[in-house]
Amino acid sequence: MTEDAARGALLRGVAEEARHRTRLGRFVASASAAAGRPLDGHGDLVAWSVEDPDGFWRHVSDALGVPWHARPEAFLADAAMPGARWCPGGTLNYAEAALAHRGDAPAIIARSQTRERIALSRDELRDAVARCAAGLARLGVGRGSRVAAYLPNVPEAVIGLLASAALGATWASCPPEFGVRSVVDRLGQLEPDVLLCGDGYRYGAKAIDRRAQAAEIVGSLPSLRHVVAVPYLHPDGEDALHGAGPARLTWDALLAEPAALRCEPVPFDHPLYVLFSSGTTGLPKPIVHGHGGMTLEHLKALALMQDLRSGDEDPDERPQDRFFWFSTTGWMMWNYLVSGLLVGAAIVLFDGDPGAPDLGETWRMAGEEGVTQLGTSAPFLMACRKAGLVPRELADLSALRLVGSTGAPLPPEGWSWVYEAVAPRPVDPAAPDVDDLLLSSISGGTDVCTAFVGGSPLLPVRAGEISGAWPGCDVRALGEDGTALHGETGELVIGSPMPSMPIGLLGDEDGSRYRASYFERFPGRWCHGDWVTVRDDGSLVIGGRSDATLNRGGVRLGTAEIYRVVEEQEGVADSLVVHLEDEQDPGGAGRLLLFVAPAGGVPEDEDRRAALRDELAATCARALRRSLSPRHVPDELRLVPAIPTTLSGKKLEVPVKRILTGTPPEQAASRESLRDPAALEPFVALAAART
Repeated sequence: MTEDAARGALLRGVAEEARHRTRLGRFVASASAAAGRPLDGHGDLVAWSVEDPDGFWRHVSDALGVPWHARPEAFLADAAMPGARWCPGGTLNYAEAALAHRGDAPAIIARSQTRERIALSRDELRDAVARCAAGLARLGVGRGSRVAAYLPNVPEAVIGLLASAALGATWASCPPEFGVRSVVDRLGQLEPDVLLCGDGYRYGAKAIDRRAQAAEIVGSLPSLRHVVAVPYLHPDGEDALHGAGPARLTWDALLAEPAALRCEPVPFDHPLYVLFSSGTTGLPKPIVHGHGGMTLEHLKALALMQDLRSGDEDPDERPQDRFFWFSTTGWMMWNYLVSGLLVGAAIVLFDGDPGAPDLGETWRMAGEEGVTQLGTSAPFLMACRKAGLVPRELADLSALRLVGSTGAPLPPEGWSWVYEAVAPRPVDPAAPDVDDLLLSSISGGTDVCTAFVGGSPLLPVRAGEISGAWPGCDVRALGEDGTALHGETGELVIGSPMPSMPIGLLGDEDGSRYRASYFERFPGRWCHGDWVTVRDDGSLVIGGRSDATLNRGGVRLGTAEIYRVVEEQEGVADSLVVHLEDEQDPGGAGRLLLFVAPAGGVPEDEDRRAALRDELAATCARALRRSLSPRHVPDELRLVPAIPTTLSGKKLEVPVKRILTGTPPEQAASRESLRDPAALEPFVALAAART
């Protein structure tokens, strides 16, 4: 079978007018002069951005209007990795860029299951940030200070981030679903001066009081000088953060005094915020991102790759976008969402259970708010598909132009479902309109707070394939010996610097931990830890984490393709696969264990449980053998109540394997970093039984 014959169905082509009516199309045309040669489309732009990163990022800055205080001498002064030097001499401020758009157009629309809808105009947001910055300054916050938040996805968190940035302080946030240990493990590394602290939230119909946890967190952070109480679940109730310790004040008191906004000009690599790795296998890695890297990269990603608009340019051509991505304040997608303000879009925040009262809630909210770009996770899209939802019949999605997917590879069936059930109107792949729905499956990470690869207005969409590398991202697939692979699966490596690569890691004074995390495997190149296949036309397939890939008898098996088949079967809600090597036969077949969470739960009756296990084992074996190969058929299937995942929905493949091979559970995984800490118990019990 030829490569073309094996590819997924074409779901959306490229409209000819996209070259003239999208920001990316116009950017490519203007970049030709900067490149000194004609550039024809997405592929040429990516090639130029890799060949001449200084020229490319200079053109991004000029074309998209980065508000420099002092313009840099060069954009990429040193391309060494690690150690790249970006924009020496340049000064700017992320908050100033985010608040550059003025007027009555909406900036934030906040939906919540805890309180009423809130909408802030651009001018109202600017005023709130100015007041917050003035309040923080009265508490002694300034350049070099550290401000943290224990807050849900609400306007106060966005205001706090922007106010901290305006002052030159460093920000970090944790959502209230994190337990005390998870928060202290993260914020304890930051050593914050000020904490913005909520009191709880509602998840669906369930009220979750976090006042006791908040008090414990405050008591566990000795660096704190001030705590700002943000009433949310108990807006009229008693302040839970009473007692000895840091000085307390309320959110209203912090914002009480009017002020003019002043943004501190800072160097390109001045710390903006700290993001944390999932922390499933140890202390979360504190990743420091800078003002310049986030401003440049997010402007490029959102303005060009997502074609987000402010509505200020030509509202008749395209009104202001309303940008939503489901996230909590503990996931990098929240920071990415906030950066929608950089391009003048209105950002839509949602706090609560996206599946309550049912899976249609997210789509109904999108319809009610006129969301034009909606981002979510691949597991959520697949759950909607499996439930038989047709979102466009549940809500008015006529404004929707882009659906984003991340967190896991999206199976081909999920791509087709989006065009069959979500697209506001049928898309003709042979003659698409520039406003037809674009499905963009993106892959990147917390480490760079962006995506390396994803959809593009100038590339076609095929089921199961990511359209291409994004400009500025030197994406390669490498073999174990470091040779480039074409059409074969290899390690996803970035061959040249990106401005959003971390400044470093907190506490890593000599940079040794940073080097070991990303550059040890392939010196001088960033190794991301994913499997990728790069096709001749530049499209890609992500095969999951490379450290979770199964090596059975010398043949690598991607976990993503197993999940795709297993989770399509009736009666399967979720699954996780682990390969246990045979110590007596290194490199042999070993044992492949498949754990399945049944759709109806695990029966309590032993006979019914055994019958269900045997039925699902036979069903999954037939499907895997037919769709993949006999090697993919597990040696054993076990039923579990739930699959352990991080709060962002990533399966704990590596920690589970470590537990099953003898690592003490407390060393293999931090339970408080899990969506459901109890989901780990069956694996701990199995490990104990094996010994």
